Order: sequence, then structure tokens, then C-alpha cells
Amino acid sequence: MTDHTSGSVARHGAASTAAAPTPAVRHDPEEFSFLAAQAERLGAVVPAARRVDAAAPDGAVSAIAYGSGSPRAALLHGAGLNAHTWDATAIALGAPAVAIDLPGHGDSAWRDDADYTPATIAPAVARAIEAAADDPVVLVGHSLGGLTAAAVAAARPELVSHLVLVDITPEIDRGGPSQLRAFYERLEFGSREELVAYALSFGLGGDPENARRGVHLNSRVRQDGVVEWKHHFARIAAQALGDDAPADPEDGWRSLEATTAPITLVRGTRGFVDDDAAARFAARLPSSRTISLDAPHNVQEVAPRDLAAIIRKAIG
Repeated sequence: MTDHTSGSVARHGAASTAAAPTPAVRHDPEEFSFLAAQAERLGAVVPAARRVDAAAPDGAVSAIAYGSGSPRAALLHGAGLNAHTWDATAIALGAPAVAIDLPGHGDSAWRDDADYTPATIAPAVARAIEAAADDPVVLVGHSLGGLTAAAVAAARPELVSHLVLVDITPEIDRGGPSQLRAFYERLEFGSREELVAYALSFGLGGDPENARRGVHLNSRVRQDGVVEWKHHFARIAAQALGDDAPADPEDGWRSLEATTAPITLVRGTRGFVDDDAAARFAARLPSSRTISLDAPHNVQEVAPRDLAAIIRKAIG
């Protein structure tokens, strides 16, 4: 992995025949400027943080390494997010961790075929984990990242000591995807503040301070002054989240049933995994355990201390 030190301080994805070319990746020199304020809010120490990039046949995969030493946990975000969604959780964790920008997101390369289904992107994620960590990691995945984590755990069991899914099962309900599809109907904005207001109007981003941080880290300003999302997912969301998009939840179940590592489901009580989905998960995977936290879908941003405690316990 290439190290870029920056200071101490759907249905997720579908093939597209009109994929935009991968933009040149330039790491934001200010991307870690938010960590000090987050650490202060959590009453924690600011971890060292740096960019690390791994080469892959489908394009480079970028990640953030927190702390020093080999990562004990690897963190995968959901569709439309990026590695920085884990900042608060990584700070609260207090152990070396790596948060990976999934292909097509953050500073990772876009796929020419725009296929971001879990099985397709899992090999690139596995290579990033292999390059970053000396030993098996607790693999934590939120939403799309959770299903991708399951695919990695099934295919590369030697990389994973424990699998933690955050508010996702293979049979996720339609409420969340419908909201995301509506959200991505608009892709261009006159300013970042306009984008912040737009996100908050959908109940996304948490409080205004967190929303501003998230928008800054997940958007870019074009030469014409227009603000747009950094990730490829925004451009294919209508197709990826469409009601007629093909989906086979059995793919996810097969990955989970093939996983040899212990499995924990962390569901947000106000998230996408309802009681019925949680019950089906427990029935299909009787050796797993389920933990509920008072949080919406983005548990890692709203309940970082509680989620970090679960990850810490899995690390042992």
C-alpha cells in the first residue's frame, strides 16, 4: 500500500453502459482537519491519520489508516458515503483501524462498468485489507459495505476474525432505497451550503455541524463553481435503486452462511432493519448475535461510542 501521510491529527450498484470516466484522484489536504473537533466532542485522543492506497486491476483503492501499527479492524461504508463516515467510531475505538473507500466512492477509482454489487467489488476490498493488515481483522460493514464484507469473509476467511454487519441484511426493506433514490434525483448545487440544506431536508447528515463536515468530505467544486458529489454512485442511483433493478438476496445469504468467522448484526432501532428482518436473520444464522442501538441507519455516525465498544469486544 502507498502511504500518503496527511497529518497526525446498490440494491447497491448496477451495471451501466454510460459510465463516466474515473476522475483524477487528488487527496484533500484538509480532510483530517475535522478530527480534532470530533475527538473533543467524544472526550478522546486524536489518532494519527493518513491516506494509504492499494493498487488493484480495476483501479486504485484508497483508505484511511487510523493509529499506528497493523489495523485490528477494517471498516467499510455504505453506498454514497466514504471512509470518513467512520471517523468518530475510529476515534472512539482507540485501536489501529483502516477505513476503506469502496470502489467508486471517496478517493477510490470508479469502475468503467459502474458495477458496485458486493460480489464484484469484494476482491478489490480484500486486496486492500491484505495490503494494510498483518493479521486477520474484525471486518465491519455498513449497508452496502456490510454485504461486501460478507462476500469478503466468505471468499477470504483468512482475512477476517469477526464479521460485524451494521444495519443491513440481505433482505433489507425498500424504505431506505426509496429515500436514497429520491435524494439523488438532484446532483448539482450552487454551493456546499445549499447541498447541506438539501441533505438536512431529507433528514440526512445529523446535525448541521456534522452535515457540513460530511458534505465537505463527500463533494467537490468543479471549475465552473458547481458543487457535485465525489462518488460515482450518485450518477447511477436511479438505476441502482430502481424498483425494477434485479436483486437476489440469496447471494448475500450464501456469503453469510459460508462465513466461518463469528457474525454480529448491529441494527439501528430507527434504521432499515425492522423486527421481521432481524428475526429472519437470526433464523437463517442461528449462531449469530444481534445487538440493537438507539440510532438511525448510519449507526457509526450517531452512536460511535456504542458501536466502537462492540468492535473493541470483537477484537478481544
